[in-house]
Amino acid sequence: MAGYVIHIAVAQEYLRKHNKEYNRDFILGSVLPDLTKDKSKTHYGKSPAYTNLKKFLLFNDLSTELNKGEFVHLITDYLFYNHYLEFFSKKDIYNDYDISNKSIIEKYNVKLLDEIKDTVFLKEGEMKVLNFSLIYKLIDEISDIDLETVKKEVLEDNKKWTYYKNIV
Repeated sequence: MAGYVIHIAVAQEYLRKHNKEYNRDFILGSVLPDLTKDKSKTHYGKSPAYTNLKKFLLFNDLSTELNKGEFVHLITDYLFYNHYLEFFSKKDIYNDYDISNKSIIEKYNVKLLDEIKDTVFLKEGEMKVLNFSLIYKLIDEISDIDLETVKKEVLEDNKKWTYYKNIV
């Protein structure tokens, strides 16, 4: 899973780029799948690295802002693990989130939700898995996506979502 701050930055940028007003439900949806211990249920796969977008769409529609935010979250995790990261160490990546949070908050004017404020840490140090160029690219590219296009492609292709080829 990408860190909370990355997920919120993607969601806020998505709203901005698609000329939508700030929507708390959408932002909450963008972190909701990670607000649980059993992420296999909220990511519709054995872990966030194996997020199943089609399964999410079969059980949920995109008629609410909360569901749209959750879909953006799942798209972010899917692309994060399958197309942006070359490798990761669980211990190191969580430390990298803590190191990158302050810069992401400042660059994207991230507004933290009360539900996660106590779990977002701001550390100094050198990142081992992530770098700012990768993080900013991920946020900027994923926030450009069109949810309806992704939905259509995911539902039409039961083996592999192919939309990422257009943005990576």
